[in-house]
Amino acid sequence: MKELQRTGFAERLKTAAEARKALLADFRPKPAVTDPNFEGRAALQAARLQEVRSDRAEAKIAKKQAAADAEALAQQALDEAAAATLQLQRGERKERKALSKAEAKAKRDARYAARKARK
Repeated sequence: MKELQRTGFAERLKTAAEARKALLADFRPKPAVTDPNFEGRAALQAARLQEVRSDRAEAKIAKKQAAADAEALAQQALDEAAAATLQLQRGERKERKALSKAEAKAKRDARYAARKARK
């Protein structure tokens, strides 16, 4: 092997040590730079948090309102069905009463006519 650069053993050790130092320097923590808008950022984050909370509260209220509306609508449908059934029963009862009244009148008229016919 030819020695082109004429490096000795000490020179190679020194170069290897420098390379190790350079590799270790990559792993060392860098000094932190503080954000000049640190307080403003905290206020901005608090505002965003408040906005998210208010949005969630509104969504929760809307969900509860929708559930209450659906419950009210179902109750109203049940009430209307019950009222229709009651109205139908009343109609049937009126019809039965009218028929029995007509039958009673027919019986009375028949008795009256029979009585008149006997005389």
